[in-house]
Amino acid sequence: MGHSAAVWDYRAATEITKDWNGVDKIVLRSPRGASARVSLHGGQVTSWRNEQGEELLFTSSKAIFKPPKAVRGGIPICFPQVFGNCGSLEQHGFARNKIWTIDENPPPLSPNDSHAKSFIDLLLKPSEEDLKCWPHSFEFRLRVSLAADGSLALISRIRNVNGKPFSFSFAYHTYLSVSDISEVRIEGLETLDYLDNLCQKERFTEQGDAITFESEVDRVYLSTPNVVAVLDHERKRTYVIRKDGLPDVVVWNPWEKKSKSMVDFGDDEYKQMLCVDGAVIEKPVTLKPGEEWTGRVELSVVASTLCSEQFDVQRGMGF
Repeated sequence: MGHSAAVWDYRAATEITKDWNGVDKIVLRSPRGASARVSLHGGQVTSWRNEQGEELLFTSSKAIFKPPKAVRGGIPICFPQVFGNCGSLEQHGFARNKIWTIDENPPPLSPNDSHAKSFIDLLLKPSEEDLKCWPHSFEFRLRVSLAADGSLALISRIRNVNGKPFSFSFAYHTYLSVSDISEVRIEGLETLDYLDNLCQKERFTEQGDAITFESEVDRVYLSTPNVVAVLDHERKRTYVIRKDGLPDVVVWNPWEKKSKSMVDFGDDEYKQMLCVDGAVIEKPVTLKPGEEWTGRVELSVVASTLCSEQFDVQRGMGF
């Protein structure tokens, strides 16, 4: 350590290595010792560690690290669909199964998106094979950045380079690591409507003061605020999720029975994870030729003692 942020070389803090399948992965580091790993397989963030080196994202001990299988954990990107089986498209879309490339010369983002951050820009374009399943030409640019304070941001820009409009749904399928799911609650989604995937997507209204967990949950919360908090009482840690361009939030925990049916997931691992995804599902995005959509999420961690007052202040704020 010993680097002040002023002299820290953020470009040098971005290192490219290979995983055991020979696929490039990028390691981002912050001056205080936080880190993130991003694989070109799926453009997937596979690790996010705080300054103490503690892993903040869950990955199953039974995850299959073999392309084209998506890895169970981290932050898979669901595009161009999140749920369901749309023709020959895979259930969560194909973006998470493809090998992305490093984008050496991306169109500029706001200076705030690179200042005092180590970052990598990735690019996905459809192959001939992809166009057979989903006949729309697009450019999907993803920036993953790690700020000096250890917060992790993902910015997706999807452009229609086709001659006709297309629609898509999208999610950052974020597997958070938690101490014990029964000790976790989510704040920011109370009183909202949600679609329950366990009840044929029937619409309900959230009744609780906060969302807690005692059985399987698979919901899409609608018209959500830009800030949602996940409080882990045992670790006295709160994940703060800030988002923009992502009106919906998926909340998922498979609980016991579902866990036993998944080959790439340990029977008891549901206790250590919770997915809370910034998403666009209820009203898919439609892009006309030449149009671009941007969706971003920023994940940060604060001590729970600090959080409630900070969260109340930030709640109504934008990104």
